[in-house]
Amino acid sequence: VVPAVAILAQGRLVHESPCVSVMSGKKAAKSTESINARLALVVKSGKFQLGVRSTLKSLRQGKSKLVIIANNTPALRKSEIEYYAMLAKTGVHHFNGDNNALGTAMGKFFRVGVMTITDPGDSDIVRAVPSGEA
Repeated sequence: VVPAVAILAQGRLVHESPCVSVMSGKKAAKSTESINARLALVVKSGKFQLGVRSTLKSLRQGKSKLVIIANNTPALRKSEIEYYAMLAKTGVHHFNGDNNALGTAMGKFFRVGVMTITDPGDSDIVRAVPSGEA
């Protein structure tokens, strides 16, 4: 039996869900902030591509260093990207948020379902994000 976790916001119960994650709330929030900060640095100083088609093209050409997928990306599309990434020996990070949150983390005013980092710039996101995370 898995214990239930209550998510509190300002002292009130907001959502109750079964405990699936191994990270505590503070640690998960800190890692999310860390990834968001690294993404912002990639946008400033590195090179990246947005979208499924350009991500697949970059993977086929072997230019990708890391692929980031939003958690509400369709399953078939997600598995196709993971397959290409596996062939290209590229890390895949499943972003802990939907495509709106991924777009916002990048400082864009539109939704981003999939992105690939071709040049991290000043960011250490390729080393910091565990590759092959599922």
